[in-house]
Amino acid sequence: MPVCETSCFLLPLRRVARNRSSEIEGRLSGSKPLRLIHSNMSALSGQVQTVLGPIEPDQLGVTMTHEHLTMTFECCYSTPAPGDETVAQAPIQMKNLFWLNQNPYSSHENLLLVQETDAVREELHEYRKAGGRTIVENTTQGISRDLPCLRQLAIDTGVHIIGGAGFYVDATHSEATRKMTVEKLTDIIVSEVLHGADGTGIRCGVIGEIGCSWPLTDSEVKVLKATAHAQTKLGCPAIIHPGRNPAAPFEIVRILQEAGGDISKTVMSHLDRTIFDNGELLEFANLGSYLEYDLFGTEMLNYALYLDVDMPSDSQRVKTLAFLVQEGYEDNILIAHDVHTKNRLTKYGGHGYSHILKNIVPKMLVRGISQTHIDKILIDNPKRWLTFK
Repeated sequence: MPVCETSCFLLPLRRVARNRSSEIEGRLSGSKPLRLIHSNMSALSGQVQTVLGPIEPDQLGVTMTHEHLTMTFECCYSTPAPGDETVAQAPIQMKNLFWLNQNPYSSHENLLLVQETDAVREELHEYRKAGGRTIVENTTQGISRDLPCLRQLAIDTGVHIIGGAGFYVDATHSEATRKMTVEKLTDIIVSEVLHGADGTGIRCGVIGEIGCSWPLTDSEVKVLKATAHAQTKLGCPAIIHPGRNPAAPFEIVRILQEAGGDISKTVMSHLDRTIFDNGELLEFANLGSYLEYDLFGTEMLNYALYLDVDMPSDSQRVKTLAFLVQEGYEDNILIAHDVHTKNRLTKYGGHGYSHILKNIVPKMLVRGISQTHIDKILIDNPKRWLTFK
């Protein structure tokens, strides 16, 4: 995916009233009358929407707020280095695991998590044994969202699964999507939450992950504005995939706020590969979104999607969490693994969906993060974010 350098000049952020425009008050283009939308809002208010239907927030328990259970990631294929073509084309096997973990986007097979439903089902059983109860599944349009599969996994494993509405990065947008107006995009997102997505009756419980490149494309800006409009109508949570530049989260928040979005119900993902300066991190934290560190288990020497980034280790991630807790932001932190390739599964020697519970939580305790703070990060904060207003 193309990346470029930019200055970190931060545009001023304007607070915008959420009920400000006739567009927000009127009907959606081609949608049900607003009174029906309000009726659905009332039905969801105070609840969390899973792929099996609404549940009470107290049922969520320990929650990973950014995972994938079935998806494709071919949009981010990276050509292997000269001399690595043979290993890149070979089936996944033990002798190649180190190479694969360092070059996960250079193997076409590795990008097809959609092929591993049985392995994912086994992992979800292990996740429950480790104390996990809920997973937010962030696969949106453009990367092979499969809500019927998610529904079956929830039935089979007893794990609450929450599906994502909306669109991924511009590289995955169809020409039809790029030509849509903000109103039409809003209509689609609202419908995916209220009525079901992809021709199913399975309803999404969060908007996102909404994909953003850097610099933002025109199509991505329209999707962000539609996200804000839909969030205003629905009172629902949203989650953003920012571009790989420290200025990206600030710019995204500015756009969402100016479009009437609710930043207090919005998660900024992937901060562990995006903002590294502590002063800049605190400046962003003050804007009020949830701060998500969701690449636990990912450690590589060269991050192929943006070589300027030195991917942190899990120990460095824990150190940053401790810093944020010390600075008083424990109510804004969320964590996850963002499993999206085969090599992250235990079937292929990876860490799996239970890594945080089995390995990171003990490390957090050793580094001075209390159990009370851990419970906020894993239980209380996700519950507050995922509950419809």
